Amino acid sequence: MRIDILCKPESAGRGERALENVREALSSMGVEAEVHLFKDRRKMIDNRVYVSPALLIDDSVRVSGRVPEVDEVVKILGERPRYRHRLQQVA
Repeated sequence: MRIDILCKPESAGRGERALENVREALSSMGVEAEVHLFKDRRKMIDNRVYVSPALLIDDSVRVSGRVPEVDEVVKILGERPRYRHRLQQVA
């Protein structure tokens, strides 16, 4: 799984907070993923994202314009069929 966080160069603080929340959610679920933080306007435009930060999971925009909370990231990842079973074992 590939998770990208896109943000504008001048709003890097929000991107860093989103990155921390995503990493915390992944560690709480026990899931391994590639996580990348891009501070590039061109990458945002290529993905049709115009407000930052944005959370992309496997090239699909899931959250845009705000920093996702840890619980929200866990819920988004739990929607994926591959990880649904893992969340049921924990709960």
